[in-house]
Amino acid sequence: MDIKSVLAAIEKNDMRALYAADCAQARRMVKEILKKGATVSSGGSMTLRESGIYELITGGDYNYLDRAVDADATRNAFKADYYLLGCNAITRDGVLYNVDGFANRISALTFGPERVIVVAGRNKIVDSLEDAILRVKTVAAPLNARRLGCKTYCAEHGRCVSLNKEDSQMCDGCSSPQRICCSYAVTAKQRIKDRITVIIIDEELGL
Repeated sequence: MDIKSVLAAIEKNDMRALYAADCAQARRMVKEILKKGATVSSGGSMTLRESGIYELITGGDYNYLDRAVDADATRNAFKADYYLLGCNAITRDGVLYNVDGFANRISALTFGPERVIVVAGRNKIVDSLEDAILRVKTVAAPLNARRLGCKTYCAEHGRCVSLNKEDSQMCDGCSSPQRICCSYAVTAKQRIKDRITVIIIDEELGL
């Protein structure tokens, strides 16, 4: 799929959209956006780590709120100047789709931090919202559940248990207490223009 047409669709939805040819360019873009000394937080994201952006934002130039060392960091992230995260899927018509276990990531995406930066590899682009839902159930959730050591059906079988029935719905899933698909966010339009910046990197990144 043509990345630039997806970026144009994102722009129509009142989100800023940027193309990065590679991870190095994406890092430069993020560095240009962030102000030194700004308060920054992020969601758990393999894309941020693989691209080197996580290392950038935790490198000392910013006041990084680290939930691994500060129990209050997750809630304080709502007051951050910038919040960075990956994305489970982006549709060709510029809609962002994200699924969370604790909802900290999608909560910050939808409301709170002054500015949000979404970073995604080209592999996150899908045709439709239905494809985005399927991508989470067959790719993102199983791989993340395995990575996190969660005892879920998808971690064991590589696909959501809900796909075993003909009329599987978006919110259907397992009953495991470690289920990582609990809250869903479909970001289709922004009331505050350019609050969200989406950077699509022309590489395959993340889960």
